[in-house]
Amino acid sequence: MFKTVEWRGDAVRLIEQGKLPMDEEYTEFTTYEQVASAIKRMVVRGAPAIGVTAAMGAALAAKNIETSNRDAFFREFETALKTLESTRPTAVNLFWAIQRMRDCAMENSDLPLESLKDKLVAEAVAVYEEDLVINKTMGENGASLLDDGDTVLTHCNAGALATAGGYGTALGVIKAAHLEGKKISVFADETRPWLQGARLTAWELMKEGIPVTLISDNMAGHCMKTGKITKIVVGADRIAANGDTANKIGTYTLAVLAKRHNIPFYVTAPLSTIDFELESGDLIPIEERDTAEVTHIMGVHQIAPDGVGVFNPAFDVTPNDLISGVITERGVAYPPLPQSMKKLKDSG
Repeated sequence: MFKTVEWRGDAVRLIEQGKLPMDEEYTEFTTYEQVASAIKRMVVRGAPAIGVTAAMGAALAAKNIETSNRDAFFREFETALKTLESTRPTAVNLFWAIQRMRDCAMENSDLPLESLKDKLVAEAVAVYEEDLVINKTMGENGASLLDDGDTVLTHCNAGALATAGGYGTALGVIKAAHLEGKKISVFADETRPWLQGARLTAWELMKEGIPVTLISDNMAGHCMKTGKITKIVVGADRIAANGDTANKIGTYTLAVLAKRHNIPFYVTAPLSTIDFELESGDLIPIEERDTAEVTHIMGVHQIAPDGVGVFNPAFDVTPNDLISGVITERGVAYPPLPQSMKKLKDSG
């Protein structure tokens, strides 16, 4: 089984997601700058995976700081954290994981520096291990929402590749139902412009032996109208306190279509993806990416004329009233989401 992200003692090892599905390659990154670049270039992507990788990048930064001066250590460490924070603005797990590493450093600031470095490494590994457990729990919590014979539509990639590994978020729900013996099949949107659905989701599901049919994004409405889709399950990059959800661009369109066709629309995400500081999705920052992602396929094959104007937001926001439930490790939050999301927060 592939590993999305792995701590190697003196390096962070990542599967090269941009090279899938044709090549299953792994690269070791030995500095926090390299890890930050890998996050920005989407060598690793998916909110939980970004968080885990950022935590490991922070641990790597701490290990590589060569000073015996405590103040100098913390200055360099904070510079590394700020660099990692600057990579992807929408995925809140990034900021959650980095703040956790910052808090760990401050809580253990009186330790000898070598012991502090060991603490930070242990914290990053804990982030990784906890994510594996959380994903499995989310999958089991959401499996009851899928019935034997369901055909589930999903968008982007919210599987093991988008997390520490193992289950994933949205695909974790599908995998858990599959392991329970339910006959579940999947329709995967290709997910322009980065084609995560075509390249990654289809690859993962085929590895799991789960039947998958690939469609282009603009076929989803037709598939819903003609009765080919019975449920929709997606992941999330940031969820506001009221349940408004930012996910890969195109998710909002699916939610509107699902409402029109009375198809349940579920979001799956760990509590670390919920930004309880933001009242609504209107406050979620939306990353805009390089125009070449739209004008070229995988940065190589040009499909648009030179000089054409391009708008390339990486995410959109689905309002809470279009969401049938938010599946988390603490259970499922049902509408009205503003109230049930608060209960989730208070339950911790």
